[in-house]
Amino acid sequence: MATPRERFAEALTFLKGLQDQDIVGIHTDDIPNVKHRQLLVKNGFLREVTKGWYIVTAPNEKDGETTTWYSSYWEFIARFLNRKYGDDWSLSADQSLLLHAGNRSVPQQLLIRSPKGNNKPTPLPHNTSLFNLKTDIPPSEQTVIEEGIRMYNLQASLIYAGGSVYTSNAIDARTALSLIRDASELLPILLENGHTTLAGRLAGAFRNIQRDRIADQIMETFKQADYDIREEDPFETRLELKWSARGRSPYTNRIRLIWLQMRGAVMANFPQAPGIRTDHESYLKEVDDIYITDAYHSLSIERYRVTPELIQKVSSGEWDTEENEGDRKQRDAMAARGYYQAFQSVKQSIKAILEGANAGTQVDKDHAAWYRQLFDPSVVAGLLKASDLSGYRNNQVYIGNSKHVPLNVDAMRDAMPILFELLEEEPEASVRAVLGHFVFVFIHPYMDGNGRMGRFLMNTMLASGGYPWTVIPVEKRDEYMQALEEASVRQDIGPFAKFLGDLVVERMKGKNAAELPNKK
Repeated sequence: MATPRERFAEALTFLKGLQDQDIVGIHTDDIPNVKHRQLLVKNGFLREVTKGWYIVTAPNEKDGETTTWYSSYWEFIARFLNRKYGDDWSLSADQSLLLHAGNRSVPQQLLIRSPKGNNKPTPLPHNTSLFNLKTDIPPSEQTVIEEGIRMYNLQASLIYAGGSVYTSNAIDARTALSLIRDASELLPILLENGHTTLAGRLAGAFRNIQRDRIADQIMETFKQADYDIREEDPFETRLELKWSARGRSPYTNRIRLIWLQMRGAVMANFPQAPGIRTDHESYLKEVDDIYITDAYHSLSIERYRVTPELIQKVSSGEWDTEENEGDRKQRDAMAARGYYQAFQSVKQSIKAILEGANAGTQVDKDHAAWYRQLFDPSVVAGLLKASDLSGYRNNQVYIGNSKHVPLNVDAMRDAMPILFELLEEEPEASVRAVLGHFVFVFIHPYMDGNGRMGRFLMNTMLASGGYPWTVIPVEKRDEYMQALEEASVRQDIGPFAKFLGDLVVERMKGKNAAELPNKK
């Protein structure tokens, strides 16, 4: 008879086999051995999502931790619904539109259409749910399947999405509209079904984003077909748009729309830029003087166990990987040393900006060097491979406890040039600082270090307007992360802009926005 340890090893081996097949949503039938399943649940390797369904978890995951669920969400949904309904289901038109626009945030409630639905919600972890609407699904020519998710195609989602999407998700609606090249993509469905109200709304929406030709085509075609049609703009505001010439990608358009929609709220919550002072050396000395405080708080926000003494040690040169075996093996020491090296590199970028370089152009040129400096000590110590310093990530990444799903690899590579293009064009330093930081971590271009890099970028852009280097206190970590979440998931930059603006005001008044901990 197998011992308990042997049975547990067998269960783990079976689970590994499922993972090797990239199975995320695990049904009870996938693990027919009940004892194996019970052992995996008991030891924290499986967590029940809904009756008969599980996801793989880390045994050291704390109660209330949402990362595993949010990072598994869309793959779980695909397998769960395909098993439950076969081919007979689809996302709603509204949710389909969001996905076409590149918005993969985890929804509070996901609306599913299916003739087999029961008009009841299915509770899921962390207050999320499905609502199974008993209704017909769109015809096959109006549907598309992407990564196992059945949904309306782009054209049908624009036609059938509710009017509220233009106000609650204006960025996503404008992004989806921007992907339409000609009215002929929409007119067959609109005309065949006599959708005059929907056609008038779409014409108004296209005119709002300066696609007058498409708007005119819709209106003229319906009038020629003897329909009484009235154009109506469903958006609450109008933006002066400049579409990117770098390709037809929902992600590049979405980044530009995020910037345009949010910049007004940033300026409303930020003090006026004091301007670059003539004495550059005094500004750079102030940056030097705040280094230890900044490093302590920035590293502590990332959950590194650092102390002011350790930071002082690595910045003074007393830390030695060759002679001190204990230091060499400390991940935290590597992070502290890398932060010091990257800080010096950032300071050189600031010096160039103070001397007249375009802030966006300079950071575009220099940020790869910041990243290499940030992680070089970990490579020297053997904690990372040299290839880890090669640049942007090549795999999907997730943000702990966030419903926001960072862009996939291809989308990230489309979006990063647009970020620097926007930084180069933006006349307001406050907008460069707030949206530069936000959009950088929204894209999440690296496997690690995105928060530290985002704060370096923020302070470089603050310097470009003469604002002081500003530390985000670790004591305000929760407020900081929640404000970023509001901007990422609900498209509301106001809380984040106010949070940073208040910190900057404190610094400009000469107050210590962040301090080192008192020694006991």
